[in-house]
Amino acid sequence: MARAGAARSLVLPLVVWAAARTVLLLYVLRVFVFPGVDVTTDVWVIYQGWYETLRQGTFPLDDVTWQYPPAAALAILSPALLPFLDYAIAFFVLTLLADLAVLCALLSAGRRPGRSPHGAWVWIVGVPLLGPTVYARYDVLVTAVAVAALLAGARHPRVMGALAGFGAMVKVWPTLLLVGAVRRGAWSAAAVTAGALAALFATAMPGAFAFLAFQRDRGTEVESVGALVFHVARHFGWSGEVLLNYGSVEFLGPYVSAVSTAALALTGAALGWLLLWRLRATRFEPHTLADAAFTAVLLFTVTSRVISPQYLVWLIGLAGVCLCHRESRMRPPALLLLAAALVTVLEFPAGFAHVVSSDAYGVGLLALRNGLLAVAGVLAARRLWRSTGSGAPVIPVPPQAARTKESPVSS
Repeated sequence: MARAGAARSLVLPLVVWAAARTVLLLYVLRVFVFPGVDVTTDVWVIYQGWYETLRQGTFPLDDVTWQYPPAAALAILSPALLPFLDYAIAFFVLTLLADLAVLCALLSAGRRPGRSPHGAWVWIVGVPLLGPTVYARYDVLVTAVAVAALLAGARHPRVMGALAGFGAMVKVWPTLLLVGAVRRGAWSAAAVTAGALAALFATAMPGAFAFLAFQRDRGTEVESVGALVFHVARHFGWSGEVLLNYGSVEFLGPYVSAVSTAALALTGAALGWLLLWRLRATRFEPHTLADAAFTAVLLFTVTSRVISPQYLVWLIGLAGVCLCHRESRMRPPALLLLAAALVTVLEFPAGFAHVVSSDAYGVGLLALRNGLLAVAGVLAARRLWRSTGSGAPVIPVPPQAARTKESPVSS
């Protein structure tokens, strides 16, 4: 009877997931046409072009749109695992499988004693809110690695560190998963994994780290928080323009470098706050690892010079891990994130022309989305600070869970 009840409890999330993902596939396969920009050209044209170059044993050295760490090549080359399919179709299938892997991991984590199924529902609902963009980028693949790392964190810190190190060599941001790790084994495993991958790619393929120069020269992307300054300024005679630059649509012109520098300064301030939090924190509960990672990535997203829609996929995955823990303090920020995801799909791809033209509708959507993310970031930081400080209330932990809690002196 218990097994039958457990099986029934899985039916609804799996059915809802399958229905939502079927719709996403129909959009990326162009059976249905989603309003606004065609997001699938990144796969059909850009990714496939990179694939052909990478197959020759070199990185796209002359393409400034290649702005990813060297292990990103593995994501771009992954459709070779399904040689009987066209490149783009294989990519969409692998993305679907990664999506399913995240769901299964969150469902499994939510069924443990003291856990919650809410994390899986955050993933089920949050991903389709972003529209077909999520299947037309490789971010779901990276998010799957990050989710696996966080779920392994408390019991298997070295596994977490290795996965975080691997993820960082695919798209940098998984480095932030280690913010709340207190076991030295997690940090050492991450360093060894990232270092080994970096050495391997540097010796095996020319141009492994050319992306660093391309990233350095980026400006202020039109969807970022800082871009709101120029969206408004255009209505008061600002002489700059909007152009496709380094693979994204950016503002170019007077004062753009100053705003970009300010964004970098805010990112530095976020890093300083995280360091201060870590030095001050005295209570590390089983959910602290996920809460800290979610907060860190959220803060770095809000302060970034670029906020692409697919960045929210990372946050949805991390929020899902947080809400697998009943004691997590991240429920309100997670709800704000889901609201931001809904506004994001209205802004991109559906309303991107309005954003580029800086009309009232486009600026309004952008201000609302960025405002939701900013409030979520502040709220998450505040809750993390209060829940881990010396004055934080003690949350009773069952004996079995207490044995898996991280200890700052163990390795």
